[in-house]
Amino acid sequence: MKKTTLFLLALSCTLYLMAQKQQAVGPLPTENQLRWQDMEMYAFIHYSLNTYTDQEWGFGNEDPKLFNPSDLDCRQWARVCKQAGMRGIIFTAKHHCGFCMWPSAYTEYSVKNAPWKNGKGDVVRELADACREEGLKFAVYLSPWDRNHTEYGRPAYVTYFRNQLRELLTQYGDIFEVWFDGANGGDGWYGGANETRRIDHKTYYQWPETYRMIRELQPKCVIWGDNANRADLRWVGTEAGNVGETNWSLMPSEGQADYNMLHYGVEDGDVWCPGETNTSIRPGWFYHEAENEHVKSLSKLVDTYYKSVGRNSTLLLNFPIAPNGRIHPTDSLRGIAFKKMIDEIFQKNSVKEVKSPKLTGGSYTLDIKEGAAFNRFLAEEDIALGQRVRKFTLEALVDGQWLPLKDALVENGDGLTTIGHRRIICFPTMKATKLRFTITDSKSEPIIKRLGVYLAPNLTADIPNSGEKKSSGLHIFFGNPRQMFIDWDTEQTVTTFRYLPPQDTRDGLITHYTLWGSSDWNNWTKLASGEFSNIVNNPIWQTIRFSPTKLRILRFEADRLASGERMGYGDIEVLTTGVTAQTPDSTSVPQTTSDLYVSDNHQAPQYPGGLTALKEFLTKNVKYPDEARKYGVEGRVVMTFFVNEDGTLSDISAHDCRLERFNTTRFSQETEGRQKELKEQFAKLFAKEGARVIRKMPKWKPGKLDGKVVRARCNQPIRFSIPDK
Repeated sequence: MKKTTLFLLALSCTLYLMAQKQQAVGPLPTENQLRWQDMEMYAFIHYSLNTYTDQEWGFGNEDPKLFNPSDLDCRQWARVCKQAGMRGIIFTAKHHCGFCMWPSAYTEYSVKNAPWKNGKGDVVRELADACREEGLKFAVYLSPWDRNHTEYGRPAYVTYFRNQLRELLTQYGDIFEVWFDGANGGDGWYGGANETRRIDHKTYYQWPETYRMIRELQPKCVIWGDNANRADLRWVGTEAGNVGETNWSLMPSEGQADYNMLHYGVEDGDVWCPGETNTSIRPGWFYHEAENEHVKSLSKLVDTYYKSVGRNSTLLLNFPIAPNGRIHPTDSLRGIAFKKMIDEIFQKNSVKEVKSPKLTGGSYTLDIKEGAAFNRFLAEEDIALGQRVRKFTLEALVDGQWLPLKDALVENGDGLTTIGHRRIICFPTMKATKLRFTITDSKSEPIIKRLGVYLAPNLTADIPNSGEKKSSGLHIFFGNPRQMFIDWDTEQTVTTFRYLPPQDTRDGLITHYTLWGSSDWNNWTKLASGEFSNIVNNPIWQTIRFSPTKLRILRFEADRLASGERMGYGDIEVLTTGVTAQTPDSTSVPQTTSDLYVSDNHQAPQYPGGLTALKEFLTKNVKYPDEARKYGVEGRVVMTFFVNEDGTLSDISAHDCRLERFNTTRFSQETEGRQKELKEQFAKLFAKEGARVIRKMPKWKPGKLDGKVVRARCNQPIRFSIPDK
């Protein structure tokens, strides 16, 4: 152990001396940016009136009397965040609703007019003090958009905004970061005007002057901003908790940035502007009781770490505050388990020695401790002198042969591109005597200050879904590319409609909607319409509640899409009085069975009729088995059965509408011998494997879309489930 420690110290010294001889390359980080990057992980805290209205964005007319937590404890927040490995906290001092969590002298819409502490409370003060007691850094989020203020959209509001910013930067000690949300302008209360106001976010706030004020009042502070005036830090284009495997800490000094620039950086950018990866430990940013069972699993959090800190970024992890004024116990325990797991993974370096610590030909050969298994590789550049590495390779010496490795978290290519502050590469667990790290392309001679090889344990999700739900068993079909229908055999009393947008694309994502109900297909009642706030950046479950309504058909219309021409969805839920109209994960099917009629994260198919599922042993019946395995959920494969009235098999149809083309195979198209074989399999499945009917669907009627017949009259399709074993 002593020998290893002395060796690693010598390696660090050698690499440091090499760095002293190097010249800086390209734009360089400031001291503030270097200090920020070394924080690696810090917390977001979302807490406001939204917590008490069960929404993500307030309209600006919410009553301050709603704010009266029974047990608000900022010290609990700070302790939990510290135990979760966070080194600081950014607090939402004012969100879009305009309600101020400190007693601002410039508005009455603040905690000073809330019943909490008889109007004498100051959440910002209590949290700032708690952070310093726990040794954490403190920062503030101040929403530029204010849906409450009368003057928003006019010059007077910019003065108001800066006055509030000045309060936060002068009354609460050192601030390590100021966070300006990119959501700007739209509908709001605006002092009772109840209208839509649009602004030019590039010019309206006069950002250069605002930035100068921040640097004057808090010279050690970094600025996060999503606008054309480049701040110190950038958004990474998503709130899903990942940044590109290629991630340059450089950006153009001016101009609007598109998704690729934000997500991957710009190699030839002329300013240092690293990416900050933000995500929430729950699906939403604010607390919602319905999400208590969807806190991110340990495996999901560790994966997020690899895709943020492990990709030359930092991780800003949100902990929403519950209505009682505390972080929910599930969130607390999950965050603490996350910190312990990261410590466990990177505690023991499997490197034994390096025969040549100097960079020779761009290559290092690492000797692995005898018998050590490993599955993670870590490298760090000395970014104080610039980011240099464009591309590298990894090879493991196994049984005398050098085997190439790739990043298992990357779908396309090997993922071995930029390094920056820290790069972590994941691959299957293996044993090897040596690991060779070769830099194949760089802007200038690389300066590598740390290398490591580690073993991460296999993780299984400690909650079933990690915030993602299985698809429902609702009967869903489409009247046109922007119109979805859901029907039942009998009339239902419906209270709530829930929509999960596509998770990996903007195409088909619904931003504005109208929901209708009917009992006879002729008379329609408008149930709700509106906007799904922030759904593009945070595509989580969206809930539409309305008065209990008796109906047999729901019509969900996409009034506006983020992009594309066809509405898309990941899942749909409908809540009826006393029953969740969702199968099989509710009362209709035991937990030991698997629904065979699933539709998982797909878009409205060109040929409606529904995605269906078949167990793995029937995969061979699909004409495109590789694609079925690729796009299906493991253990579930796509299939539909058509059953005669006497219960015998009439036809089988396999669909996968998530592919670029519509793939289908019909039992009726198979040879006579193959039909007989399939019928025997079906009879065995139905009679001996314990299959159970969930619900018979009504006969399909002819329908047309784009001039094509898309649904033909057929025998009675039956949805059923079979045991997993």
